[in-house]
Amino acid sequence: MSDSSRDDGVLAADQNEKTAVTVLADEQEPNVKGHDVDSEGDRESEDAVIVTGADAALHLLPLRDDFDSALTFRSIILASGLACFQAVMNQIYNFKPTLITIQGTFIVLISYFVGNAWAKFLPRGDKIEAKWRAKGAHGKLPWWITVIKFVNPGPWSLKEHAICSITATSASNASATSTVFAAQDLFYNLPISGVTVVLSTVSIGLFGYGLCGIMRPIAVWHVEAVYWSTLPTVKTLQGLHWQDLKNSKPLRYFWYAFTGMSIYEIIPAYIFPWLNSVSIPCLAAQKATGSKGAILTNVFGGGTNNEGLGLFSLSFDWQYITSFQTSLPLKLQLHQAIGFFACFIAMVGIYYGNGWDSRSLPFMSTRLLQANGTAYPVDSVFPGGVLDEAALAEIGTPKITGTFAFAMLMANAAIGALIMHCILFWGKDIRRAYKSARQGRYDDRHHDHMAKHYKETPWWWYMIVLVGSFVLGLVVVLKENITLPVGAYIVSLVVGIIIAPFSTILYSRFGNGIATNNLSKMIAGLMLPGRPVGNMYFAAWSHNVISNAVTLSNDLKMGEYLKIAPRVMFLTQIYGTILGGFINYAVMISIVSGNRELLAHGNGDSSWSGATIQSYNTNATSWALAPYLYKIGSQYEMIPIGVALGAGAVVVHRAFYQFFPKIKGFDVAEINMAQFIQYAGYVPYNQSQTCVIFSWILSGFFVQYYLRNYHPRVFKDYSYLITGAFDGASLTIVFILSFAVFGAAGRSHPFPSWWGNNVNGNYDWCPVS
Repeated sequence: MSDSSRDDGVLAADQNEKTAVTVLADEQEPNVKGHDVDSEGDRESEDAVIVTGADAALHLLPLRDDFDSALTFRSIILASGLACFQAVMNQIYNFKPTLITIQGTFIVLISYFVGNAWAKFLPRGDKIEAKWRAKGAHGKLPWWITVIKFVNPGPWSLKEHAICSITATSASNASATSTVFAAQDLFYNLPISGVTVVLSTVSIGLFGYGLCGIMRPIAVWHVEAVYWSTLPTVKTLQGLHWQDLKNSKPLRYFWYAFTGMSIYEIIPAYIFPWLNSVSIPCLAAQKATGSKGAILTNVFGGGTNNEGLGLFSLSFDWQYITSFQTSLPLKLQLHQAIGFFACFIAMVGIYYGNGWDSRSLPFMSTRLLQANGTAYPVDSVFPGGVLDEAALAEIGTPKITGTFAFAMLMANAAIGALIMHCILFWGKDIRRAYKSARQGRYDDRHHDHMAKHYKETPWWWYMIVLVGSFVLGLVVVLKENITLPVGAYIVSLVVGIIIAPFSTILYSRFGNGIATNNLSKMIAGLMLPGRPVGNMYFAAWSHNVISNAVTLSNDLKMGEYLKIAPRVMFLTQIYGTILGGFINYAVMISIVSGNRELLAHGNGDSSWSGATIQSYNTNATSWALAPYLYKIGSQYEMIPIGVALGAGAVVVHRAFYQFFPKIKGFDVAEINMAQFIQYAGYVPYNQSQTCVIFSWILSGFFVQYYLRNYHPRVFKDYSYLITGAFDGASLTIVFILSFAVFGAAGRSHPFPSWWGNNVNGNYDWCPVS
């Protein structure tokens, strides 16, 4: 789009006013050559230790706004292509051995190269216009120059670049929803149509976006709504456009890091997988057999899904560490580390103490099992996705491992703790935020700037999105065979509406949220007994709506950090969400069709794993049997009660805080029971390779404790850029490998077996139990 037709909502019309606002916007911003402005205020900002959201808004995130165009022909075309690209990547990682968050830096780097290539190699409209006017021409531009300016207006700008990243994120949100369709295809004899997939995905995505629009005062405009894990993306974008490579040391180190990681990542990802699961105890015990070997593997193994706890294992594969871990605030790093420690102790105690009859089943598994430990015949008990009570009576009720039962208990407890913590600790702050929004007062200087210079998206736009997405979902429920009644569909959305604000607030302040899918499936189990497929769709329209509301709120905050007009953000996210529905369907069908047996029945290999889909199906199927498995007096009766236990833990915490608000200077309110409980049950529930856990902890503490407190300038100028470069490089290489050798495009070409690629056993060389 040309400058004359752009829709940025900018109130400062002429260039002089734009320049004045840009210069005055941020006195602390380094100049375009990357040198620090020599002022006392800037030195204070450089040396400031970033702890709170207010600290980040003031000292870490510049207020600079160049008022350039965001929506151009170039940005729309590239955003469309790159949205498809990232949607494919997210879908691939749904079927990878370890669940990871694909950071926005990956698509930022790809779009940086493509956008600059477009600007450099196509005729530049601004240069041609300058030459035309230099010849003494005046008046209206010739049509051919107008066309060239429309296609390639000038240098690749920050806001055009950001539009690519945000559109891609919106498109990739659909990958979580596609889990439902993959499970339906793999485990049940129910056909899935493209209409069902696309309309369901768009409905879920848009309903989540409508909710995030309603929650803006607490989820976007609040100064403590930082979304810590998005900061590497923001800092990378700003560094690439505001710093000059020749004169900016941080930017040079960014490219050094990117190049080095690009070369290195090929080794652990393909040639030498042992580097992802370095375990000295496993190497020492690789020849152990029998019960001794099994114990050693249970405790120290972690190179494949459900192998073991991965105690003292280290991963040197950045694709599984990511800047997500290093960007999480220190308070969450502490909750995470303590929670993992508690999880290890609980899992060992439950299994070897024979809790829930654990010893008759595997130590770790995400599948429904029979009493003898073999796989439960789900397709025989649920023909057509509906319970056959005669088959159930003949085969018997399924079992789940003791460690997985514990994980489900803790997942429910975390949900109860989440809701109660938001009410008891943050309730007054939430009310103040909405009151301030109505009065036009904002604590966040970034939103204050946006409110002064850009038109806000009207509330009724989001209401239209909510109504439209509801109608799309209703069409699917009424017309498609998904075994979900209309009443249950409405209840699922009500659950999403209630829980979404709590999840979004927690995620925005801590950098990570609480999985709510267990609550969704529990409610569905009560409403839809004997219907696992209907249970999955119920969870999709409640939990996935919540998840999308969180992610899209994150993107709206990113738009504020980068000063993108709210109405442009609205159009961009709507477009990306709709586009993602089509792309994710195509990729999911391709992967499932080519790896069906491995995904449905095996633990996977170094390239593909069905653990995520298996776990999803296990949850849905077990809750579909709720009257048999979770009723009072049954073996797993404590699991639903977990919600009340988690809420009760927060009530006790709040009562303790009332009498002892501080202990030796420590604010007791900083304890978040929801986060601790989540990580205390994290390992069996999230199916990750546990060999990465200690690397998560070490890298997170190094950045968030050591660098942040003892080297604040390095933390501010380098930590987000370098880890962002690592993300972009490792994921670029993995993307290439996925299609070149891992089989994402058809036939796979595994690396030959050798000591560092132990394909016939555990990759960490722990004994095969």
